[in-house]
Amino acid sequence: MPLSFLTTQEAPSLPPWKILIIDDEEDIHTITKMALKRFELDGRKLCFFHAFSGKEAKEILSTQKDIALIFLDVVMETDDAGLIVAKWIRQDLMNTFSRIVLRTGQPGQAPEEQVIVEYDINDYKEKTELDRKKLFTTVFSSLRAYRDIIAVEEARKYQEVYRKGLERVISSTSSVFERKSIKQFFSGLLQQITSLLRVEDTSALVQITGVGAVYSENDIKIIAQISDDSGDDSIDPLAYKYFNMAIENKASIYQDNILVGYFPSNTDKVSLLYLKGVTSLNEINAKLLEIFSGNVSLAFDNLLLNKEVIETQEELIYRLGDVVESRSNEAGNHIRRMSEVSYILAQKLGLPQEECDLLKQAAPMHDIGKIATPDKILLKPGKLDDVEMDEMKRHPTIGYEILEGSSRPILKAAAIISHQHHEKFDGTGYPQGLSGEKIHIFARIVAVADVFDALTHKRCYKEAWPIEQVIEFFLAQSGKHLDPKIVTIMLDNIDIAIKINQQYKDTKSKS
Repeated sequence: MPLSFLTTQEAPSLPPWKILIIDDEEDIHTITKMALKRFELDGRKLCFFHAFSGKEAKEILSTQKDIALIFLDVVMETDDAGLIVAKWIRQDLMNTFSRIVLRTGQPGQAPEEQVIVEYDINDYKEKTELDRKKLFTTVFSSLRAYRDIIAVEEARKYQEVYRKGLERVISSTSSVFERKSIKQFFSGLLQQITSLLRVEDTSALVQITGVGAVYSENDIKIIAQISDDSGDDSIDPLAYKYFNMAIENKASIYQDNILVGYFPSNTDKVSLLYLKGVTSLNEINAKLLEIFSGNVSLAFDNLLLNKEVIETQEELIYRLGDVVESRSNEAGNHIRRMSEVSYILAQKLGLPQEECDLLKQAAPMHDIGKIATPDKILLKPGKLDDVEMDEMKRHPTIGYEILEGSSRPILKAAAIISHQHHEKFDGTGYPQGLSGEKIHIFARIVAVADVFDALTHKRCYKEAWPIEQVIEFFLAQSGKHLDPKIVTIMLDNIDIAIKINQQYKDTKSKS
């Protein structure tokens, strides 16, 4: 869907044409200004700069890059000072745009044909012939020529910038499509939009802050943001005001140096983007955003569809896990707590985000093999005898056999976790007797999360342990039952694990 802008930003007033008078006679400066005081072209008046020597002229021209017309005297501090300046302008300064009118009172010092050819002079006038009327026509024709030359140059630059901008749109779109979660999508969208708006060196983006949000059913949910350097992560209260304006108008908005992107989808949801600090939005950037917005809407639709598939998949996995857990001694939210803690441990361990997400999705199936374990063993309140323990120890292999052979990443990960989560770091675990890093990192993480949840919650054969006792156990089992590196991360972040326990309390008690 094309990106339409509701724009109320006032257009900046047009700057005056800059004219530089280079002459060592002060009267020439005064007369020129008086003769042209009412001059105007394309709604733009004149602005004069004054130099009384070649040296002063070079200083002004070095700082003022957009002087349209130069009235240049020849004889000043030397007989050829003006010609030296003209040559410097074209060759050293590489300025081919400014119109140069050579104005001399001593034509013999600078023959007209010679200087026009050799010094790239645009016009040649004797001071005696420049009355007010001829001065007016000379300025008019010179400025018009300068205007048209600049227009051609701007068109060339426009095409080049637009081409580079399209390349950046393609790159940015690819990056947005790669985002796998809503939060990643909006974080990436904020980064890519700010990058996209910097396609020109003259872009007026100075300090950008931003917010990404989803709107549905009269509710705006903030997903991601870019903060400034102040360290303040609070949401700009203005964001909601401009979000509501965009929603009401069903269009993107640009006003008050604020850009709000409105990206509808084929569902009832709309993605919104708020950027504060956009002090100009030129035609190129507006067009690039329009192209980009269509891809954003498509990416958002795909993301929502993917999110629905993933959430359905997770729900089925949790329900399947609940079926298994309902037969065992473990309480209602065990698998949710365990998968959340596993996810945190994976993140703190520095695993790639995709692997963290995969572990979180696969972890609930760690005990899927218990579906074949008899109730008399699962529900036995006392210690298992050797025969019963041998039967219990079969569930990792049974779980692996149920899940193996699938090409789906979640099921492949779940098969490994199910098979190895009862292995011990020192090699005394089961069913394969694996040790150290021969145990898959997913299984080592789940082992720590599973033990933490088992110890901190009541089971039919034990009461919940106080957190101090849990910490002592982890320290004692570090390097034996459990991976010492993961134990350290667990203890360093035990407050997070406790919060997860509080968030997912048992929904039912087991007898």
